[in-house]
Amino acid sequence: MKSISSSIGTFFWNLFNRVQFKDVIDILIIAVLLYKVFQLTRQTRAGQVFKGFLLLIFISWFSNLLGFRALNWLVMNIVSNGAIVLLILFQPELRRTLEQFGRGARLGHLIENKDEASRIVFEITQSVLSLARRRVGALIVFEQKTGLKDFIDTGTVIDSMISGPLIANIFEPNTPLHDGAVIIRDDRIVAAGCVLSLSENSALGREMGTRHRAGLGVTEGTDAVVIIVSEETGIISLAQNGRLTRHLDADGLSRILGGMYNREKMTLKMVTQSILAKLKRKEADKVE
Repeated sequence: MKSISSSIGTFFWNLFNRVQFKDVIDILIIAVLLYKVFQLTRQTRAGQVFKGFLLLIFISWFSNLLGFRALNWLVMNIVSNGAIVLLILFQPELRRTLEQFGRGARLGHLIENKDEASRIVFEITQSVLSLARRRVGALIVFEQKTGLKDFIDTGTVIDSMISGPLIANIFEPNTPLHDGAVIIRDDRIVAAGCVLSLSENSALGREMGTRHRAGLGVTEGTDAVVIIVSEETGIISLAQNGRLTRHLDADGLSRILGGMYNREKMTLKMVTQSILAKLKRKEADKVE
């Protein structure tokens, strides 16, 4: 018992008396990195594994502190061999982090001509609202800084100016391209009928069909922005950064598209956060 008390006392003495400024910086950097990893893996299966890995590290440290050699040996072997498994498991999250570093801070593709930007926003908004009213399913992907060539190659190349009637016609039921996704790059409709990878997020409800899972899946590995129209309910949703925002109205849709195409002070992230807060307030009012 005395040896345990002595070990704990030595640990805290070293912690508070031998810490230098560079040690504080080192700890802060590690804390920020761990926080970023936790953000990227939150609400995913990898997030649960990450929490378990942190618990193993804590057990390893605590067993070493108390002198439990057998337990420490076992946990250390699991941690050292588990690092490779974690690298494989977190491959999508690590790739997304590196892409974010490479992309920089700017979001979206901005159109210099204000009239053209306004036309694009109007055309897409009206076509999406029309599809929602008629309960015609739609999946529109807006390419950002991460290239989507892999997904474009799975569809039919169109390379056309953005047009509301064209978008509506593509998603018209019983037409050749209505089941896939439309991919838009800047002011051009690049391809239609594209096949997207499905999200494996276990937190998604059963009411989310293939269209929503595909739209969410492409945003988990890229910085794409996706507009989804539900075929069953006509609800308009936004998928971005692996998150889904539902029940968009005409105003919210126009603001999101404006954040991508207009040179305004508000970034797309700020616009999305504002709309999400508005939707939460509406839901709170309904509960009251």
